[in-house]
Amino acid sequence: METYVSEIDGDIMVVVADGGLNSSTASQLADSVQSLLKGGISKVILDCSKLEVISSTGLASLLLLHHRMRKIGGDVKVAGLRGTLMQVVRISRLDRVFDCHPDVSAARLAFRPPHAT
Repeated sequence: METYVSEIDGDIMVVVADGGLNSSTASQLADSVQSLLKGGISKVILDCSKLEVISSTGLASLLLLHHRMRKIGGDVKVAGLRGTLMQVVRISRLDRVFDCHPDVSAARLAFRPPHAT
């Protein structure tokens, strides 16, 4: 179970949550993101397509990540949640906090500015 940065494209960072997001991996997520925020990253996509388990500590770490990003004018998008994990996010109403997308590509597109008319 781990979290790791899979790619950085300009000011967008894709972080993969692999296995589980719990008390031991939540700190990895926070540390990875904190170090890259100093480098100018303002948009994070959390790829949950490999995520199997999320604990209350994991949910709290997502909220902390959201809070930190908003504080600097950034944003977090969640991609690839499925099954029970998506139900947990919906029941806890975190789908109202996070912009959830079916995959990383859709989340990346959501960061594009709206077309000017």
